[in-house]
Amino acid sequence: MILLDTAELAADERVEAFRAALLSSSVPSRVRMEESGERVFARMERWHFGELMLFTSSSSGWAVTRSPRCLRLEGPSMVSLSLQVHGTGRFGQSDRQDLVEPGELMLNDLTIPYEFAWSGRGGARALQVPYDLLGVPPHIVRRGAERLRASPLYDMVRVHIARLHADADTLEGDPGAAALGTATVELVRALLTSAAGVDADARPVPAESLLQRVLAYARTHLTEPDLTASRVAHAHNISVRALYRLCARAGLSLEQWIIEQRLEGARAALVSPVGRTRTIASVARAWGFTDPSHFARRFKAAYGVTPRQWRA
Repeated sequence: MILLDTAELAADERVEAFRAALLSSSVPSRVRMEESGERVFARMERWHFGELMLFTSSSSGWAVTRSPRCLRLEGPSMVSLSLQVHGTGRFGQSDRQDLVEPGELMLNDLTIPYEFAWSGRGGARALQVPYDLLGVPPHIVRRGAERLRASPLYDMVRVHIARLHADADTLEGDPGAAALGTATVELVRALLTSAAGVDADARPVPAESLLQRVLAYARTHLTEPDLTASRVAHAHNISVRALYRLCARAGLSLEQWIIEQRLEGARAALVSPVGRTRTIASVARAWGFTDPSHFARRFKAAYGVTPRQWRA
């Protein structure tokens, strides 16, 4: 989905539009443009694969600062793993200052202060991963961020991000999009633990990690109509009662969460290039809804419009 294309805007609207588009896909921060007026150009796009987001930007020079003051404003708890495509990025975080050349990866922990900028024409493709989905504690994330190139998985992840972007429109609308997102998160997790030299699984699994694994399993199987609490519990060697207690402590209804995730997947599929060629009932079935009428009612209750109106 295109978030911003300044070619469609008047020159005096471009800087503010750039700030708004960037902040809508990131965390509270201070954004400055290198140029002004007609010299400002930018194109931003975004795709969702379950809870994983791929965000791309190609633009004239800019700089962003997430200061301690900005941290007081609420923002999503996530990390960004970006592939620099063109231009040289300048990145500073945790007393490190790095130059990010085209073809290199950069890991930005968006929960702590940072600075990033490029001059002239630049571009990057970033995977934005929620911390609770990643399942890696901050100290491992930050240690791995400093040593990404030391991991033998480095090149594999670079290629994966490039391929994901190349086919993003098709992949976002595919029934396997959420599972692809989950697999990509696991690949990022493997890169970080490999680079950090720490096995994040080599210790007892706390309740928070178990919940993350439960939700990751559910995401992988969202499109399957027989995804039930009993099946999820059995897959994790716990009772259904223990599963419900685990979710309740997190303020989560598992069944409602599954429906919400399926609706989000179906909503994206309905307007994707591939999804537009399919019937609404077919898209509903592809996302685990066996009754098209039930799907339509739940969709309207969630989004205020019918699936047909949303597609139109």
